[in-house]
Order: sequence, then C-alpha cells, then structure tokens
Amino acid sequence: MNSWMRRKSLDLENVSAQHRLSRTLSWWHLTALGVGAIVGTGIYTLVGIGANLAGPAVILSFVVAGVISACAALAYAEVATMIPASGSAYTYSYVALGEAIAWVVGWSLILEYSLVVSAVAVGWSGYVTGFLASVGIHLPAALSAGPYAGGVFNLPAVAIIAVVAGLLIAGTRESANINAILVVVKVAALAIFVAVVIPHFHSVEFKPFMPYGFPAHSVAGTERGVMAAAGIIFFAFYGFDAISTAAEEAKNPGRDLAIGIVASMLICTLVYMLVAAAAVGSMPYTEYAKSPEPLALILRRLGDNGVSSIIGAAAVIALPTVILAFLYGQSRIFFVMARDGLLPTPLARVHPTTGTPVRITILTAAVVSLLAGLVPLDQIAALANAGTLLAFVAAASCMLVLRVRAPERKRSFRTPLAWFVGPAAILGCIYLFSSLPTRTRVFFLFWNTCGFLYYAAWKVRNDKAGASLDRRAEAGK
Repeated sequence: MNSWMRRKSLDLENVSAQHRLSRTLSWWHLTALGVGAIVGTGIYTLVGIGANLAGPAVILSFVVAGVISACAALAYAEVATMIPASGSAYTYSYVALGEAIAWVVGWSLILEYSLVVSAVAVGWSGYVTGFLASVGIHLPAALSAGPYAGGVFNLPAVAIIAVVAGLLIAGTRESANINAILVVVKVAALAIFVAVVIPHFHSVEFKPFMPYGFPAHSVAGTERGVMAAAGIIFFAFYGFDAISTAAEEAKNPGRDLAIGIVASMLICTLVYMLVAAAAVGSMPYTEYAKSPEPLALILRRLGDNGVSSIIGAAAVIALPTVILAFLYGQSRIFFVMARDGLLPTPLARVHPTTGTPVRITILTAAVVSLLAGLVPLDQIAALANAGTLLAFVAAASCMLVLRVRAPERKRSFRTPLAWFVGPAAILGCIYLFSSLPTRTRVFFLFWNTCGFLYYAAWKVRNDKAGASLDRRAEAGK
C-alpha cells in the first residue's frame, strides 16, 4: 500500500510507558467535560454576534447549527466507542481513510482547538473586565484588549490560559473534578438568567423575524442572514468532540464515551434554546448585538444590576471550563500526532508523576496565549469553525466507511439511521462551511496548503531515509 494512504493500527499494547496516558476519567467526568466545552462563549457572547448577523432569526440559526451538530455527535459516539484511542477525528481518519487525509484533519484540528481556546479567553477577558468595572476596579485599556480593540495586549486572556494550563499539568483527574464543579455554577447562572428575563418577554421583539433573509449574503460588506449567523454560532455547539480526545483516559471507553457525547449534547441544546429565546424576547436585538457580554448587558438594561453581577461573576468563574476542555483536547491531539511521528516525537512524553503530557501542554498554551492577546474574537471563531466542520465531515465519513469495511467490529454504540445521519452531518457541515465569510475560507485553504506542504516534505524525507536504511540492510546480508 502507498505509504501516503497507510492506515493506523490501534494496538496500544505496543505504546511505551512514557507515551501512555492513565485511565482516570468516568462517564460523569466526560459529560461534565462536554458540557463545560459546549456551554461557554457561544451562549455568553455569540448570542450578540449572531443577532447582529441574523436579527431575531438568530434562534433559527441556533436550531440549524444544533441539528447539524447533533448528527455529527451521533457519528462521533459510534466511532469513538469503536476506536477508543486519543486523537479524535485525526485518529479515526488515520484508521479508516489513511495517513495523508489524517494529517489534513489533524492539521485542521490544531487550528480548531488552538483558536477556540484563544476565542474563549478573549470572551472571558471581556466579562472579567466588565465585572471588575461594575465593582469599581478598572483595568488599563492597553492591557485589557488587543490592538484590534484599541489596546496593546489582552493580558487577562493570557493569564487565564496560563492558569488553566497549570491545572492540566497538575493532573487530569484533578482538573476534571474542578471542571465538574464549575460546570454546575455555569448552568445554574444561565438558569437564573432565564428566570429573571422571562417576565420581560415580548413577542413584538421577534418582528421582523428575518430582517436579513435565510441564505448568507453580503450586506454593507458583511455576510448576514440566518446561515451566516449559523456558520458563526456553530462555534457554540461543538465541544463534544473534546470528549473523544479523552478516549485513552476513560475508565470504560466503550460505555463512557457514548454517554458523555450524547448526554452533553442533549443538555446543552436545551440550555441554548431557553437562553436564546429569553434573550431575543427581552429587548430589541440591536441593543446588545455588538456587546462582548450580551447577557449581562440585557440584565443591566432591565434594571437588575444584582443579577447582572451574578451572571458576570459566573462567567468569570465558569468560562474557564471551556478553555480547560479545549486546551486539554488540543494537547491530546498534539500528543497523539507526535506519538505517531507526524510531529517531533519528544513532545509525546508523559510526565512520570502526573501522567500528563507536560511539554505539549506548555507549547499549546504558549501558542494560544499569543493568539488570545492579539487576534479579534469574531475572526477567531470563524476560523475555528472551519477546522471543526472539516473534522465533523471526517468523523461522519469514517463512520460510514467503517460500516462497510468493518461491519463485524464491536460497536458499543450504534448510530440510529446511520445512512441518513452520516450524510446529513456531511452535507450540513459543507453547507455551513460555504456560509462562512469568504476571507475565512481562503485563509483556511491557505492554512491547509501550508500544512500539506510540510507533510509532503516530511514524508519525502522519511521515505528517503527509510529507503536508505533498507539498502544498507540489504548490502549487509
């Protein structure tokens, strides 16, 4: 077989101790990891960005993005339990589709996870700055925003990444326990928001419901419409894929991965629908459309400063769960790619005491800190979505390919109506990708072109080195 299309073996018994992760996570750790990843910046900040693009029809954008994400989640649940190894869609592609495709998927996942962490850190910075200002503490403008927002460097965003990275280095189970506690705080705060805002709900705020129409199209130089918003809001739904990166650390991956993925999607979809409907019905969307903290702003405009402070405080406390989940996932994807030899192998070493990949976690934190300090949230979110959409297409494709290639292989979870759900996820993700801003798609193509050139150069060098070793071995006989 051409080495470019070589498929990966899942024999983890051959993995050395210094490259092996410890199994410490149960199903509730994984569910909390998923909810922590999904419920975050998407609902706390992107409600405003989505409303700016679609008006009140942002609720429909949530529905479209949610349905597509649910189809992808079902595909992930089947493949993750069938292939209980870290690496998420990168590993699945390596097993089902071959090394070259796996590289493209892995390179896209690097983009996704790195930029998600950066985006959420920027969103957290907006909330912490607003919260501190509400209690009389004003951070210097130069150190609370990047150059795009009139500052110099977003120091709060960088600081929270450093804190979360330190927690992950300390230990996987320890960080998962803290994550679970913070997830409860975050969901409770959103429940309080809905309870306070519902009495102010007015159906008139939904008219006109779809001021920019359904398809994505340019309005005054900005892509608007339900699908344009869905392409950005999609950022609010993914996160369950971070659960699949924990496969090698789950105590019972055959059962726990499916529970974590499906349960987290169901919980988060319900939360999103309630919060989005309450927000849109509370006041004209133009009043909070461009706010970095729309939920807190809505409460302040309604005169409930006390609850606004609670929401702001909850965001400050709990949004780091998203950073934790994605920084965790990114470090594991980097780890597996290095263990496979596609990135420098020394990065794949596990610390003997904590059982965590310290080197790769530090490297990942350094990269995303730089992005969080300098790059605007909306651009980050769109680029992260592009990487995620490709990963979802890959996971759904792997599910279908393995249904044909390995029908006898044990599947602890089987996707219902797989030949409908799989294509729906693939086509839906392709449509969402086409709805992203043109600049985003061009940059994504540029990113993957650079990545594939690196892979091709690495491949040619390794193949030459392998051929040279073979010739020497043959000459020595």
